[in-house]
Amino acid sequence: MKPVIVVHGGAGTIVKEYEEGYRSGVKRAALQGYNILREGGDAVTAVEEAVVVPEDDPLFNAGHGSVLNEEGEVEMDAIIMDGKDLTSGAVSAVKCIANPIKLARLVMEKAQGISEVPGEQLITERSRERWRKNLKPGSNPVAYQLGLGTVGAVAIDRQGNVACATSTGGMTNKMVGRVGDTACIGSGGYANNSVGAVSTTGHGESIMKVILARLILHYMENGMSTEEAADAGLNYMKTQVDGSGGVIVVNSAGEWTAKFSTKQMSWAAIKDDQLHCGIHTGENEIVSVAASPQ
Repeated sequence: MKPVIVVHGGAGTIVKEYEEGYRSGVKRAALQGYNILREGGDAVTAVEEAVVVPEDDPLFNAGHGSVLNEEGEVEMDAIIMDGKDLTSGAVSAVKCIANPIKLARLVMEKAQGISEVPGEQLITERSRERWRKNLKPGSNPVAYQLGLGTVGAVAIDRQGNVACATSTGGMTNKMVGRVGDTACIGSGGYANNSVGAVSTTGHGESIMKVILARLILHYMENGMSTEEAADAGLNYMKTQVDGSGGVIVVNSAGEWTAKFSTKQMSWAAIKDDQLHCGIHTGENEIVSVAASPQ
């Protein structure tokens, strides 16, 4: 089986000045995961390490750079799932953790011992300024959420095992303790070797109502291609609950897609040493991995 990885940096509306940063970030994430797969590594490790890249990048709403809750604190959610045996680990509303996706894997493997970091270390000035603006009477936190999506990855390794990983700082100025779709199995992500893997991004409450990740795999089980299933899942969410978002999908044959119903979504994928990347609808920049900067 040829290894494949797909990553996303969140669905929404991306401000023009940040577009290149988002492109660069998802490319680096995809390369990080693909290098693991190319050297014979497993899908779970590949998606975990791919997601660490945007968690460490202050531009993305995950890890360092997460949005702030109504009290001005970072609370993060994450999930990881192994399609080989359906084991999964998830964390919600965690604080002082630099890489929630690593903690989610520790939960999956029933291990302990991840170190904490000062909460202030995860707060960027961009997040703090957004939080301050949303404290004003008449403010609209949803408007400031545009372009602040979840990050995620899906992959299939040489052994044919699939995995997914998703991580987020959630909604800006959210209520303390609010948990969205990311940490919920079947909503924020799902992986099953017999079908494929999905990671989602978008309006969490809408995603949870339709169990979007599992819904897309259900469509694939019933004969749809990755593209058809992704479109069908997003369309169903729109018609049923007027929700929008984006998904990345890989199936058990290594076919992949990145789809979104929002204005934009940053994504990157690598298969056959070809790196694909896009933000706008219909965009698919392709370069050789050998020629792509790390």
